[in-house]
Amino acid sequence: MKQLLPFIFLLSLALGACNVPSTPAPYAPDTPAPPKIDAPLVEAPALISVQFINSLDGWGVTESQVLRTNDGGITWYNVTPPNVTAAGYQANLALIDNAQAWLHLPASQNDFTSGILYRTSDGGLSWTSFPVPFASADLHFLDAKNGWALADLGVGAGSNAVAIFQTTDGGATWTQKFTNDPNLAGAGDTLPLGGLKAGIAPVSMQAAFVYGVTYAPGAPYLFRTDDGGATWSPVSLPLPPGAENAELGIERGQMKFLSPSDGFIAMRLTSSSYQLAIYVTHDGGNSWALTPNLLPGSGSADFLSAQEAVISSGDQFFVTRDAARTWSIVLPDVKFGDTLAGMDFVDTMTGWVITLDPGGRRVMYRSTDGGATWFPVVAP
Repeated sequence: MKQLLPFIFLLSLALGACNVPSTPAPYAPDTPAPPKIDAPLVEAPALISVQFINSLDGWGVTESQVLRTNDGGITWYNVTPPNVTAAGYQANLALIDNAQAWLHLPASQNDFTSGILYRTSDGGLSWTSFPVPFASADLHFLDAKNGWALADLGVGAGSNAVAIFQTTDGGATWTQKFTNDPNLAGAGDTLPLGGLKAGIAPVSMQAAFVYGVTYAPGAPYLFRTDDGGATWSPVSLPLPPGAENAELGIERGQMKFLSPSDGFIAMRLTSSSYQLAIYVTHDGGNSWALTPNLLPGSGSADFLSAQEAVISSGDQFFVTRDAARTWSIVLPDVKFGDTLAGMDFVDTMTGWVITLDPGGRRVMYRSTDGGATWFPVVAP
């Protein structure tokens, strides 16, 4: 593995992962109180995932609720759509701003072809719902009207049937653009059935990438469409030395476009150890450059802008501000380790993590200094 240079080491006193500090999140004494959201308060929610729009406004999901905050995660409001009683890991929450959001849930546990999509345009104060022809999907909206869905149609023996859908009316109706399920009429083979599909990364309504893992040495699952999903072609990535003998995988959320030109991929290499190879594009994915340094571990990446990203790995964070040419190491004062269950940064200074200990206790922490110092903001 290549040496990571230059490094910036931010050192603080180490706190045990099991100890929750009692210090509140650092806000200036004269910070004005945010306006109240017209929704019921939720005390100490057990958050499964969070998505923040900026340093104050964010959304969260628990086992049964959809929540909003406008004070950085200290106060949470219940904005769950009517009649929704279960959320959790089956909930797919897509956002484009603080007002426009979509919540997708399966209609039943035994049907791959039906779901319910809820949409709000007022930050969750009211919702409309639509039946959709998929139960589990990776869902992305480019704007208030145009979106993609990679629908899971079932997995077996290293293969994964999927269907590709598009909407141009904000999710009210969906058009199937492709399927590789041989049991369905009109199935195609340009997106191979073999390999597990982790997600879809749209560039526009014409161009998108589907990515995942093949479980074959030296072969990542990466395909591109330029005709709105009708046909797909394989994408070749320059591989680091030794990758031909490693299993190469791109997990959900580990490929993202920050603009029509700029995108990142974090690809996991699994052999005798775990490493991450980071790729960048500045031409809409027509070409991909392997960045100089392999990162240790198999942590998750949060891509923030064309130049910025944060990656978690064990008890440290890697931060780049120059499109992954160089990385800084940040050593947090809380050793999250294997308890880290989720992460979301809005810039290289402000971020949140969710921890899950062996007893099932969830705590959300917030940092405003790039990940060096963490304060619990939600501790049930």
